[in-house]
Amino acid sequence: MQLKPIGVIRSALKERSKAPKQGSEGAPDAWLEVHPSAAKGLDGVAAGDEIILLTWFHKAHREVLKVHPRSDPKHRLMGVFATRSPDRPNPIGLHEVTVRSVEKNRLRVGPIEAIDGTPVVDIKPVLCGFMPSGKTVRSRSKGSNRRA
Repeated sequence: MQLKPIGVIRSALKERSKAPKQGSEGAPDAWLEVHPSAAKGLDGVAAGDEIILLTWFHKAHREVLKVHPRSDPKHRLMGVFATRSPDRPNPIGLHEVTVRSVEKNRLRVGPIEAIDGTPVVDIKPVLCGFMPSGKTVRSRSKGSNRRA
């Protein structure tokens, strides 16, 4: 299996230790610079869209299997698959963000807690509709007409 990054995050956040744990916890907006080889894939992405970025936490510790949730030793150790820890065998990040603007192969997105230089491996729209579990999912996008 091979993942090929389609872009990179350019953020004011330079150190993992200074980044919020979640985007909703005071994270800034950042630029997603999409590589020229993937730029045509942005056709149809617009300001106001809600998207999901899949990132590769390049600074993660991949040997970690148990963590204290939110790095708080008051919480009992748990398996990484029961947490949102970036430290895990395959450190894939999942970030729901709003597209603030589109400038050629660059998207201004946010809020996002990913640090500067974080590789982006995919972009997905947030869809309206029903999940197989029966849960209703809605997009907060303004005017997008998305199809699966």
